[in-house]
Amino acid sequence: MTTALSRQVAAELLGSILLTGTVIGSGILASRLAGGNDAVALLGNTLATAAILYVLIHALGPISGAHFNPAVTLIMTLRRQLTPTAAIAYVLAQVAGCILGAWLAHAMFELPILQTSTLVRAGPAQMLSEGVATFALLFAILFVSRWKAEAVPTAVALVITAGYWWTASTSFANPAISIARAMSDTFAGVRPADVPGFIAGQIAGALLAWAASVALLPKDRQT
Repeated sequence: MTTALSRQVAAELLGSILLTGTVIGSGILASRLAGGNDAVALLGNTLATAAILYVLIHALGPISGAHFNPAVTLIMTLRRQLTPTAAIAYVLAQVAGCILGAWLAHAMFELPILQTSTLVRAGPAQMLSEGVATFALLFAILFVSRWKAEAVPTAVALVITAGYWWTASTSFANPAISIARAMSDTFAGVRPADVPGFIAGQIAGALLAWAASVALLPKDRQT
């Protein structure tokens, strides 16, 4: 692995740890403080996630592109912005980082480090929601980056904020974080049996967003 790729993979690992730690940690604290009001808990979870995404993309984007998400890495590889070797390294770092982030959140709140979620998120509507959420995320990245690249961090933070509230699944939109959230029996968790459906929806949504970019973006704007 070259020095440049090592730095990129390290950035993906660090970003994935901090992202997942924030998603799960804010879910734990929000649920504790909300007094049983799930809407208030979700709002706290939403704001923390959007805020850390904005910061992480600005901080680590110049190093690795700030994917933190195998669905994003897949599309960037299909667009030939990433080699297959780099893509594999990215995905491994993302999955490992998300799992470490879940464990970090558990440790901060004095919960058992190793857990399995019991939160049921099953059914076609959940899969559809994940497809829609991931489509929206990749749509924001691909289209906004073509017209105003500096606005991507804001666009991603906003699309995830919206996704928490307009999709039935609360917008995981990320296969790596779906795996990690299955390992957390907390507010942000998902039952392991439901994860394959989530990932299938996420990959489908990402591919549809890529197809939309190919069809709609001017050819001289595509890379």
